[in-house]
Amino acid sequence: MENNTAKHFVLQLGSVITLYLSISFLIVLLFSIINLLVPDSVEYYYQIESNSSSVRLGIAMLIVFFPTYLILTRKINVIRRHEDNTTYLGLTKWLMYLSLLIGGGVILGDLVALILTFLEGELTTRFLLKAAVLFLVVGGAFYYYLQDARGFWLSREKASKGYALGMTIVVGLSLIAGFFYSETPAQVRDIRLDEEQITNLRDIQFQIENYLTTNGTSSLPTTLEESYNDFPVPAAPEDREAYSYEVTAKGFNLCATFSTDSQTNSEIMYARPFDPSYPIKNSENWNYKQGRYCFERIIQ
Repeated sequence: MENNTAKHFVLQLGSVITLYLSISFLIVLLFSIINLLVPDSVEYYYQIESNSSSVRLGIAMLIVFFPTYLILTRKINVIRRHEDNTTYLGLTKWLMYLSLLIGGGVILGDLVALILTFLEGELTTRFLLKAAVLFLVVGGAFYYYLQDARGFWLSREKASKGYALGMTIVVGLSLIAGFFYSETPAQVRDIRLDEEQITNLRDIQFQIENYLTTNGTSSLPTTLEESYNDFPVPAAPEDREAYSYEVTAKGFNLCATFSTDSQTNSEIMYARPFDPSYPIKNSENWNYKQGRYCFERIIQ
C-alpha cells in the first residue's frame, strides 16, 4: 500500500507540474503571437525581439512538457480505473484541489495584469484576444480538474479522451502558429550575425572617432590598423565577407555583408543628443539592406 501511495503521489505530482508548465508556456506562446499579429507602433525593437524569443521558448517548452503531461495523466487514469483507487483518493487528491486553487489564483492574477496593461495603453484588440486566451486555456484546465475531483471522468473514458484530443489540437495549432511567426534556426543565426557585425562596425567607428579627435578631422587613418594602434581589428564572422574601410571625399565608408534588411530604425535605437564637437556627422545611422552594404560617414 505504501509503495502504491508513493507511486500515485509521484505520478500525480509530475502530472500537476507538467500541467502548470504546459499551461504557462502555452499562454506565453499565444500572448507573444498576439503581440506579433497585432503590432503596436510604440514598441521598440527589443520588445519585438523579446516577443519572437518568447515564441521560440514557448514552442520548445510545449514540445517537451505537453506530451509528458499527456503520458503521465493517461497512466494515472489507467491506474484509477483498473486498480483500487482508495489510495488515490487520499494524499494525491490534495494535489488536485491544490491545482484548482492555484488555477483560480492564476486566472485572477493574470486578469489583473491584463487589465493593468490595458489601462497603461495596451491596444484594445490585444487585450480582448489575450483575455479570450486566458479564459479558454486556464478556464478549460480548471473545468477539467474540477470535474475530475468529483470523479466525473472515471466513468466517462471516451469523454476524457475527447477532452485530451481537444487539448492536443489546441496545442498543435498553437505550435503551428508559433512556427509561422518564428524565424527558422538558420534565419535566427543570420540575424544574430548581422547584429554582431553592427557591433563590430560601431567599435571600428568609435576607434576612428578617437583617431580624428586626437589627430584632427582633416586626417583620417589610411588603414583600420592605424586607428587601433596595433590592437586587433574586429573581424567579420567566418562565413561572411571581410569588412572594408575606404576614405572618401566627404569622409569614409564602412562596408559589410548582411543576410537581411535591418530590423528597425537604428537612428532611434542609437540616438544621442546633437553635439557639434562629434567629428562624424551621421554616426548613428546603422540602417542597412541585405547584401553588401556600405555606411557612408561624413566628417563634420
